[in-house]
Amino acid sequence: MIAADPFSVLTVVAAPAVLTNASSVLALGTNNRLARVADRAHAITAQLAGAKDHQGLVAELAVLQTRAQLLLRALRYFYAGLGLFASSALISIAGSILVYYGWPSGFEIAAGIGVLCGTSAVIALVCGCVMMIRETQLAVKGLAYDAQSTIG
Repeated sequence: MIAADPFSVLTVVAAPAVLTNASSVLALGTNNRLARVADRAHAITAQLAGAKDHQGLVAELAVLQTRAQLLLRALRYFYAGLGLFASSALISIAGSILVYYGWPSGFEIAAGIGVLCGTSAVIALVCGCVMMIRETQLAVKGLAYDAQSTIG
């Protein structure tokens, strides 16, 4: 049964709003990681100009390129999730307005589209997190390699 009070229907907006914030935080963190990878790639490129042993630096540069690509994919997923959560919230508001003006079938359509957008957004967040896990694994391997080469 659909509630006659539009404010009870508006409570559906709370979940997409909170998840929109979570998507934004994930995107911000990913953007910072991408900036660190870019900084490291610039430093390696500068070292290549004066180094005699290019092989280790070139290998590290290739890993940094892979990490940057993973981070860009993750950012795309997080931004897609962000947009889909915002769309879900807006569609939920539109659905509550439709109920208020006496069009419950319009609400059902809006609710279906809102759930579809929300589900797609969750899938996008999960995919972005998987990309972040893969990138983190590469970063940890790089740290282990740096430590191994420094120690001897």
